[in-house]
Amino acid sequence: QVQLVESGGGLVQAGGSLRLSCAASGRTFSDNAMGWFRQAPGKEREFVAAISWRGGSTAYGDFVKGQFTISRDNAQNTVYLHLNSLKPEDTAVYYCAARGTTGWGPFVESPHEYDYWGQGTQVTVSS
Repeated sequence: QVQLVESGGGLVQAGGSLRLSCAASGRTFSDNAMGWFRQAPGKEREFVAAISWRGGSTAYGDFVKGQFTISRDNAQNTVYLHLNSLKPEDTAVYYCAARGTTGWGPFVESPHEYDYWGQGTQVTVSS
């Protein structure tokens, strides 16, 4: 059974940083793109970042503007999202996702392209 388990969320003051982790089990995703999405109350799920199977390619949502960095450790079957200079508007539940098939392209920004999802981790940024 495939599981994605996020961790690292919490309450942080504006300007602070967090590192989110997503540990995958049940299969390896070293050949598959993985991504992060977020969803704030009353809003649609929003693309944050994605990384290709070997980490050579990354993609970020338009709002990121260098604020967040995605990375992965295939040996640990883990993907990370480094959140820096956090703002209150970054408050959301952050979800990790993995594609079940190989491939890379603009489609990695769509949540419909992912087959596996974690349960989410809450990030709350206070002003």
